[in-house]
Amino acid sequence: MTVVYLGLGSNLGDREASIRRALQAIEGLGRLLAVSSLCETEPWGVVEQPRFLNAACALETAIPPEELLRRLKAIETALGRVPTVRYGPRVIDLDILLYGDLCLESADLTIPHPGMLSRSTVLVPLAEIAPEVRHPCTGRTIAEHLRDFGPTPDVAPYPPGLPSAGGSPSAASSRAR
Repeated sequence: MTVVYLGLGSNLGDREASIRRALQAIEGLGRLLAVSSLCETEPWGVVEQPRFLNAACALETAIPPEELLRRLKAIETALGRVPTVRYGPRVIDLDILLYGDLCLESADLTIPHPGMLSRSTVLVPLAEIAPEVRHPCTGRTIAEHLRDFGPTPDVAPYPPGLPSAGGSPSAASSRAR
């Protein structure tokens, strides 16, 4: 069994319900160990879209990484995700952030998630449930990476969420390192 950390996000429809349904489906993949609080975040990548709800979870599973990715994509499809532009709006987004201490790069999958250290939308919920977990490539803890990231004004606990909710992007939303 391996402990895997997943990122969850939704910015279309009933965002909270989509994440809850995804978590219920994820429970069928192993043993759910922890789930972060929900946070509302500014969109990343394509900024002209509704705000996201994001969360992270820890899952203990025996499913190999490539098969886990296939099953997560099947959950996304079952919950109504349809292909759109990269980083565009979606009913649900499920990402493998960490898979034990594995470092993997293939045509279909990169672990650790290649964007996790440059996105507060990933680091904030992940640090809530796994602050002392070490990134297998850097050797540093998630808490250390979040501390180095600096202020995260584009992430807020949900509810209540970010001020003036409605998808208006802020300058912080396009920040990438």
